Amino acid sequence: MLQEFAPAKINLFLDILSKRPDGYHNLGTLFQTINAGDTLSGELDLSGKISLRYNWPQEYPVESDLVYKAALLLQKAYDVKQGVSFYLEKKMPLGAGLGGGSADAAAALRLLNKLWNLNASAEDLEKLGAKLGADVPFLVQGGSAKAEGIGEVLTHMEPLKLPEGSALLVATPQCAVPTKAAYAGCVPSGDARWEAYKNSDPNDFKGGAYNKFEDSVLPQFPLIAQMKQDFVDYGADFALMSGSGASVFGVFPSKALAEEAVKKLGKTARYATVTDFFTGF
Repeated sequence: MLQEFAPAKINLFLDILSKRPDGYHNLGTLFQTINAGDTLSGELDLSGKISLRYNWPQEYPVESDLVYKAALLLQKAYDVKQGVSFYLEKKMPLGAGLGGGSADAAAALRLLNKLWNLNASAEDLEKLGAKLGADVPFLVQGGSAKAEGIGEVLTHMEPLKLPEGSALLVATPQCAVPTKAAYAGCVPSGDARWEAYKNSDPNDFKGGAYNKFEDSVLPQFPLIAQMKQDFVDYGADFALMSGSGASVFGVFPSKALAEEAVKKLGKTARYATVTDFFTGF
């Protein structure tokens, strides 16, 4: 039985640069994995079958799970005759902008690369991951990376670190944001802001904090706007929505202050964790 941690991600910067002919959008973002996520376990199934169990019932069929799809994709790409029996300990919330499902898929690629003795490179897994979702390629290695295109054009960086003594709070309000709703009303920015950001200090989290999706999401989802304000009111140096929502994250001067903020958020959060950055695999 092998086990893989599936760290979630936040976006320290995110802008929509342009709309593509294929209907997708070109993005500019700084991805960062965090030390919170799901755990995927797997063991060989010599029959060739792919199966997946969970720690609690999911609201969708197994065949639509990105873990299942990742296994099927890898099995076909490398003509693998063996199968796998997965067990996914799910902790991350759905519809949260933290890349939970994509992180699970990336974990499946890493796990099966070992379990099936494929010896695929991280770059090979990233290319396959791009077929599963825009966040998957980054989450294969995690850490800190700038990303362009739909998120698959990666520039890996030296791992970023939180300021000494500080803590990261990530929380999800009692709502979820459909991707379509996030893009609605979001006019692409062009690439000027992104180009300026790429030349700035990535360790200036507060000065660089930007998420284009806030323009369209916060007016539609007042619970997210309120949580972002709550973070600042409770002592965060800054607060920002992650991805296309609904989660909010912020850096607090101390772990104690972040933990106190969790108590104050109470039931307004369906998920909350005090954590730090995950430096990657």
